[in-house]
This record gives sequence, C-alpha cells and structure tokens, in this order.
Amino acid sequence: MSVNGRITGPLRRFFNMEFSAGLLLMVAALLAITLANSRFSASYFAGLRTSVGPFSVQQWINDGLMALFFLQIGLEIKREWVHGELSSWRGCILPGAAAAGGMLVPAVLYALFNRHDAEALRGWAIPSATDVAFALGVLSLLGRRVPSSLKIFLAALAIIDDVGAIVVIALFFGSSLSIPDLAVAALLFMFLAVMNRWRMSNLALYALLGLALWAFLLRSGVHATLAGVLVSLTIPAELPLNASKALPSVSPLHRLEHYLRTPVAFLIVPIFGFANAGVSLAGVTPAALIEPITLGVAAGLSVGKLVGVFGTVLLLVYSKSADLPEGATWLQVAGISLLCGFGFTMSLFIAQLAFNDPELQDQAKLGILAGSLIAGAGGYAILRVFSTGPF
Repeated sequence: MSVNGRITGPLRRFFNMEFSAGLLLMVAALLAITLANSRFSASYFAGLRTSVGPFSVQQWINDGLMALFFLQIGLEIKREWVHGELSSWRGCILPGAAAAGGMLVPAVLYALFNRHDAEALRGWAIPSATDVAFALGVLSLLGRRVPSSLKIFLAALAIIDDVGAIVVIALFFGSSLSIPDLAVAALLFMFLAVMNRWRMSNLALYALLGLALWAFLLRSGVHATLAGVLVSLTIPAELPLNASKALPSVSPLHRLEHYLRTPVAFLIVPIFGFANAGVSLAGVTPAALIEPITLGVAAGLSVGKLVGVFGTVLLLVYSKSADLPEGATWLQVAGISLLCGFGFTMSLFIAQLAFNDPELQDQAKLGILAGSLIAGAGGYAILRVFSTGPF
C-alpha cells in the first residue's frame, strides 16, 4: 500500500465513524440545553458542581478528559504534518495564518461595536475562539461529502485557534502564573521530546510523563488541555529504530491513535457536550438582544470568523503563498470558515473571565449562542449543498 493510502485510509475510517459520534454529540448538547432550562436545572448544575477530590465534575471533564481529546486531534494533525497535507510549508502556513485572521477580525469587529464602553471592551477576545469539539462534530455529520483535506484544515486551524485562546487567557485574563510549575512542565516536555528523538515506543512511559505534564500545567495556571497537544507532538510517527523489518509493525503514533479513537468519539466528546452545552437563559431579557456586547459577540462569531478565515485563505492562495486544500472548492472553504464561528464553550469560558457583572455575562452568553448557532447552521448548510461526495 502506498504512503498516501496508509494515511487516507485511517482518516476515512475515522470520519466515517465520526458521523454517528457527531450525532451523539448533538443529542447530548440538546439534552443539556433542555435540562438547563427546565425544572431539573438545579439538579443538572448541582451535579456538575459536585466535588470529586480536588475538582468538580465539570472541571475533571474540561481539564482532564478534554486533554485526551486534544491529544487525539493532535495525533491526527501530526500524522498529516509528517506524511500528509501539512507536510510542506505551503500546506502548513494556510491553517496557521487562517487561525490568526480568524482571531483578529472578530476581535476588531467586537471592538467596533463596543468602542465607547471601556468595560465592554474587556470582552474583545470572546468571539475569537473556536470550539474545536463542536466544530468537528458538526462537520462529521457530513460524512465523506467533504474532502479529507478540509477536515484536516479545520482540525489544524481549530487547534491553533485554541492554543491562541489559551495564550490570550494566560496573558490577559489568567490568574498569576506559577513559574516553578511551568519550569517543571517545560522540563517534562523536554524529556518527552528526547524520547521522541530516540524513537522510544513505550506508550506507558509517554502516558506517565504526559500525566505529570498535565498536572504541573494545571498547577501553573495554564489551561491543562494544552498538555494533550504537547504530548501529541512527542509521540513518534516512525517505527522504533530497533524494529524488526521482518515483522509487521506500526508506529507508536498509529497505535495510540487507534486506542483513543473510539473512547474519544463516543464517550469523551459527548460527555463534554452534555457538561458544557447546558446554558441557562433564565434572567436573559429581550432587550439584551440589541445590546452592543450581544451584537458584537454574535457578529464577531458569525461574520468576523468568516471574513477573517476566508479572507486570509483568499489572500494566501491568490498571492501564491499557499495552496487551496486538495479537492476543495471556494464555496466549501467559505463553509468551513463560517463553521469556525462555532465558539461556544471556549467563548463562554472567556466571557466568565472578562466580565464580573452578571448582566454583561448574560449579554455575552446570548451573543455566543446566537453567533454559534448562525455559524454552525450556516456552515453546515453551505457544505451540505455544495459538497457532492458520497455520504
């Protein structure tokens, strides 16, 4: 089998499976929204706040389980980085630059809506985020109708976007960082990088050091899900140096990807959706719909992301600095760009950090829900209509 076949085969099987996993995520999210706005809302939120050891149930899900999600997505991207769509500079620069444009334009658009209110301007980063789990979940509903190159483009863009959001949170909204804990985390990452250099294939050792890296990042004040991305970069994508050529073997990256695929798609992501999609609209008034914060967030997610991502891709491709993802059309790129506006959980998290006033939080919340709904539904509709591949 060719190298290209070895790469696209697992990718195709993964996204075929993701169709049903995407449906499960949407069901979990709808159930959460229903519970959060029903007579069972108190029980729903109390359950998420229940302490299990040092953290609440929701914290374990968001900081613990989601680190495994980012690890799995990071492995997908690294595989494409080594052998696939992202292996060249021209392929790699596109999602990176598009992520930057997709963060900058929404922030500027939000600032324009709120330029006369210093307190409201604290929310400039809210529409800059992309919820990678929900964006990929919506995309997975399209099955094989969308080229795999676009799926990799969205995954890479969303990961870079989320890392950017983590940096923004640390610099502008985070509590004071613990330098000693960050130093230990950096040392652990260096050990993992050395193991990668030596092509060590013991996944248990990677898991042990990765768990320690996660713990120290969490203690440092940095969003602990970053550990999943960092560990994925260190998992060898090549066979061990001492591997026998006479025996069939797979790389540690492919083995770990195989182990994580099913539990991440059918357990971790739906649990995340159920724990985070339950946004209560109690106390939100119709007047909040026309507040500058609401309009700025909604416009940033639904319009700003589209303009920022699509405009960057257009500029790079027409300047011959990058190539359009293989097999993709401009309308499909527009659909993906709009889908990036599904901010949701990361945007909600930033809103809580940006505003102390519950009224301002409610306005931001309404804008996030409206903008994410427009972006998710609009992106899906464009891709559904203008993608002709087999379902």
